[in-house]
Amino acid sequence: MKRFLPFVIIAAVALVTVGLATAVYRVKTRPAPAPAAGAAGTPTPAEAPEDPSLHVRGPRNAPVTLEIWGDFQCPSCALVSQAIDELQKQYEGKMRVVFHEFPLEMHKHAMEAAMAAEAAGVQGKFWEMHDMLYEYQPVWSKVGDVGYFFETYAGQIGLNVEQFKADRQSQEIETWVMADGQAGSARGVKNTPTLFLNGREVRSGFTKDTLQGEIEAALSAKKGS
Repeated sequence: MKRFLPFVIIAAVALVTVGLATAVYRVKTRPAPAPAAGAAGTPTPAEAPEDPSLHVRGPRNAPVTLEIWGDFQCPSCALVSQAIDELQKQYEGKMRVVFHEFPLEMHKHAMEAAMAAEAAGVQGKFWEMHDMLYEYQPVWSKVGDVGYFFETYAGQIGLNVEQFKADRQSQEIETWVMADGQAGSARGVKNTPTLFLNGREVRSGFTKDTLQGEIEAALSAKKGS
C-alpha cells in the first residue's frame, strides 16, 4: 500500500488543481444574473459595469471589439501590440481591445510574464505592465531569472512591489492564467497572436495596414446593419 501512496497524493493534487481551474473559468465566463423585469434604474448594456475579470481598453459600446490571445514572450505579439496601440489612437472611441492570456510552453518565461501582468492587474495596473513587458521583451526574455526585471518594472509603474512579488507567485494567479488559456483553447486558439474582430477570427496578416482594413470593413458592416 505504501508504494502506491505517492501516486494517490499526486492524483489528489491534480484533481484539486483541475477543480480550481474549472471554478475560476466558470466565475470568469459566467454571465451576470439578469435584473428583475421592470426594476427601477436598471442600466442599459452599454451603461452596465464592465466585467472586472476582463482586461479592456476602450469604451464598451465601441462598434469594433478586438480580442487578443497573447503571449508576452512572443515576438509577433509584441509587434501586433504596437500596431494595435497605434490603431486604437487612430480609432479613438470606436475600438475596444480585450487581452487574454495564452502563454505558450515553448517560451521559457511566458507563464512567469503572464503571472506578472496579472499580479499587476490585482493593483489596477495590468495595462501598464502589459506595455512594459512588450517594450522590454528583448531584454527580459533572454535572461535566466526574470524576477529582478519584473520587480523593477513593478516599481517603475508604481506598484507595491512586496505585494506584487507575493501575487506573482500565488496559486490563485496561476490558476487564473490557466483558465484564460483554457477559454482560448475552447474557442480554437492554438498559437499567438490570435485575434478576433467582433467575434470573427482574423486570418489575414497582422500588420497595421491589414488590421486597419479589417477594422474599416467591420465599421462599414456596423453602419450597414
